[in-house]
Amino acid sequence: MNPTDLAFAPALLQAQLVRSGEVSPLELVELYLERIERLDSHLGSYFTVVGEQALSEARAKTEQLATVKDKSQLSPFFGVPIAIKDLNAVAGMRLTYGTPMLRDKIATYDDGVVMLIKQAGFTILGKTATSEWGSVPYTEPPGFPPARNPWNLDYSPGGSSGGAAAAVAAGLSPIAQGSDAGGSVRGPAFCCGLVGIKPSRGRITYAPVGDYQNGIASNGVLARTVADAAALLDVMSGYVTGDPYWLPNPITSFLEATRKAPKALRIAFSTSIQPVGEASEICRQSVLETAQRLEGMGHFVEPGCPDCSGLIEPFTKIWQAGIASTGMPPEALSPMNSWIAQQSVSAGEYLQAVSQMQILARRIVMFFEAYDVLVLPIYLHGAIRVGEWANLSPQETLQRIINWIAPCPPFNASGLPAIALPTGFDAATGLPVGVQLVGRPAAETTILALAAQLEADKPWSDSRPGFAL
Repeated sequence: MNPTDLAFAPALLQAQLVRSGEVSPLELVELYLERIERLDSHLGSYFTVVGEQALSEARAKTEQLATVKDKSQLSPFFGVPIAIKDLNAVAGMRLTYGTPMLRDKIATYDDGVVMLIKQAGFTILGKTATSEWGSVPYTEPPGFPPARNPWNLDYSPGGSSGGAAAAVAAGLSPIAQGSDAGGSVRGPAFCCGLVGIKPSRGRITYAPVGDYQNGIASNGVLARTVADAAALLDVMSGYVTGDPYWLPNPITSFLEATRKAPKALRIAFSTSIQPVGEASEICRQSVLETAQRLEGMGHFVEPGCPDCSGLIEPFTKIWQAGIASTGMPPEALSPMNSWIAQQSVSAGEYLQAVSQMQILARRIVMFFEAYDVLVLPIYLHGAIRVGEWANLSPQETLQRIINWIAPCPPFNASGLPAIALPTGFDAATGLPVGVQLVGRPAAETTILALAAQLEADKPWSDSRPGFAL
């Protein structure tokens, strides 16, 4: 396998190649570090690369591999590289949250999800770029180079997991961890042509810190294949003592779910989200074509969508409170985040917003009593250009954000699982497009099985951006 093919090989395949001795952990790390050094100055996907640390760990794993007689006893992703979003703590690595004021902050502990990733045998390459405090859906934090879309460098990879998506799409990591509080995994997956999972509330721990936004955020996965995404979700899932809410692991693994065709499902679809409105033509066509394909596979498909009106105001208040809760002085933040922090609400108003959001979330979840899956656009139009909104006022930017990401926040509010899937390309920009599949509470296995069925019908993982070749 040539180096480019190896760089774009699925993480599960890389794990098999390590076990068989066809490639070593050291060769994998050297491959990705070379690609990062050569390409990332144009892409801006990493804030921090821990080359020496990754090489040292890979050497030790390569030596260990030579002494292990039963390779089946190795951890599932032994020797496979991975990237971690820079909103998550990795002991001994920088933790900037995308703000220059914390550029030299070094984490002293591992987040629970990072601990699980390490236990699975992954070697961490570094920390990927995020918008400042993960607050906006584009990755252009002050004091850092903007992250760019490898399919067209003039465009954004989305946010806030924009660096993670750009790195995976460009072959600078085989797989990546991200997080999603309003589309921050699904949006970058859409922009960069990847699979992105936002799991159910309680599926993945936030240990050892707390969840400070009433459960709207979740750690998630960015990968090139459905199987890779499912396998990393298996790794990251599970209760940690003291979690405020949690889900039991499924009877069969998420990876196993991708290997079984789903039964005939009741599927709703919509090309719009209320009260914002209709998706652009390319995003509409992605949904309509997906619905047609699903019907051809034997599923019962019809138009339908939950009523999401009334959600914008309470969701926005909770989102704004997240920035205010960082404790950063407004002058240390970007103009957008400084404005957000100054819109902070009282404790009473916050609790009223939480209650209102929970009532609306019940209405959204009740929709799924009649359906197994909902097919929606991910964003209402394609990726924006880098810097496209830089000269807008914060108020104008907020409205643009709402009008772009509207199909995502309802499922953060309701805690439902969702997976983003590529469906093709926009001929005008060369950028990927896609759809999201939303499932019933705790029903990741259903949407993963359906996603794998769509992937098998129309594979996409062999598509690679010319920039990365």
